[in-house]
Amino acid sequence: MGPMSSIPRLFVSLPLSAGNHIQLDDSQGKYLTRVMRLNDGAIVRLFNGKDGEWQARLELGSGKKVFVVPDEQTRQQVAAPDLTLLFAPLKKTRTDFVVEKACELGVQHIQPVMTERTQSSRVRSDRLQSVVIEAAEQTERMDVPVVADDVPLLKALDAWDPSRPLYYCDEAGEAHPMAQTLAETEYGPAGILIGPEGGFSEQERAKIRSLPFVVPVTLGPRILRAETAAVAALTLWQSMVGDWRERPYLPDTRIA
Repeated sequence: MGPMSSIPRLFVSLPLSAGNHIQLDDSQGKYLTRVMRLNDGAIVRLFNGKDGEWQARLELGSGKKVFVVPDEQTRQQVAAPDLTLLFAPLKKTRTDFVVEKACELGVQHIQPVMTERTQSSRVRSDRLQSVVIEAAEQTERMDVPVVADDVPLLKALDAWDPSRPLYYCDEAGEAHPMAQTLAETEYGPAGILIGPEGGFSEQERAKIRSLPFVVPVTLGPRILRAETAAVAALTLWQSMVGDWRERPYLPDTRIA
């Protein structure tokens, strides 16, 4: 962590530019003034996923209004790898774990998919979006992944861009280890598909494996819990073809 990590860091949805007064919502205002006990003029950091990171001043307005005023940009915007996670929702706290760790591990899009063996009911994407925002604030990430509304698995597969490989973590079928497969792969937009507890049904597995863009892979000799598989697969992808490598995966990842 850098020397600025002790300065509170907030995601805001409004444009960031010098001198622009931004009113914080009640929860953010209370967090800075009551939890962090910051006073008028205190320094905070802001990002919105588009305009880089800014150093800003806290301004306490009339009543309970709390404003932040950006002073200068301290970090330029950087693009995250174009990586999508498709996963079957789990019980609430475990679904939260998956989306939080996906954010920490640099996923750009999170797509919950409903399968035949999905035990969880429909997910609230707005609540999960707040989970990833908090994770992005804490992990120095410059953008925030988008959590889509859940869709049936087959609908997600039908909508998938066939030019993007979809790495299917299949614990029951013939496949090469994921690390071996990725060792022969260059960086490019991609996706990772993680099944529900109990795995996909035979019909779902047959459909998935029939698709030309699907790349079946294994994550070792043991059956992993779904949330463990998600973390393992994302870690392998990022370390081998993503942005964990020593050199940037793109010549210039700044967004104009």
